[in-house]
Amino acid sequence: GAFQKKGHSALVLSPEEVEKLAKDQVLVSEFKQLKLEKEAQKNWDLFYKRNSTNFFKDRHWTTREFQELKVCHEFADQKLTILEAGCGVGNCLFPLLQEDKNIFAYACDFSPRAVDYVKKNPLYSTERCKVFQCDLTKDDLLDNVPADSVDVVTLIFVLSAIHPDKMHLVLRNIYKVLKPGKCVLFRDYGLYDHAMLRFKSGSKLGENFYVRQDGTRSYFFTEEFLSQLFKAEGYEQVVNEYVQRETVNRKEDLRVPRVFLQSKFQKP
Repeated sequence: GAFQKKGHSALVLSPEEVEKLAKDQVLVSEFKQLKLEKEAQKNWDLFYKRNSTNFFKDRHWTTREFQELKVCHEFADQKLTILEAGCGVGNCLFPLLQEDKNIFAYACDFSPRAVDYVKKNPLYSTERCKVFQCDLTKDDLLDNVPADSVDVVTLIFVLSAIHPDKMHLVLRNIYKVLKPGKCVLFRDYGLYDHAMLRFKSGSKLGENFYVRQDGTRSYFFTEEFLSQLFKAEGYEQVVNEYVQRETVNRKEDLRVPRVFLQSKFQKP
């Protein structure tokens, strides 16, 4: 079971949690930080090698949370063109393609191995999707996607894996392929999510930015930071709010507070 609420207030921490975060101020050395940046692609590739297609559950919630993915056709044969930026092994892509026959999807990922898994999926069809490897911080999306051609871009649990200094490059890249008047749909880790509070000392890379044991990194967003990031690249804010969920594991009697940021930003 789980309950969910949305709003503009961040999670309130207990005094113990505040103290733990206050104590954890030592940053990972600059040498190791540069190494993590250099080896980011390798670390994600190894993640998919270890976990294959089994780590993430298929995301059947996306059409419930984002009405833009439920095609409101003006004409019976109207297509919706989407770009899934950071598609992983297709946990969001394939449920969408199954649910709506009128969707054509571009999809890309940083990890060549993840892209291979997508192409080997029995649901993969070149008539319905074009999947390619891409580092969104430096590879031009226009090499694979026409300018101003995409109705919806999904950016779901992707931006958090990118160094904060480079996030604006991703948004700039996406802007070029999005049609005017259309949206980026965003969901990612929010400030004080359970995962952030669980990091051990020695994992901190910067403010709200941490490294996991496998070398992959995670940033935890505030509403203000995300808003400024998108607006600086010319987007208009439609919705930007925290989603707080309490996931309950009844067998173990555990209550886990999850915090995400869920947003829509429009290209004027």
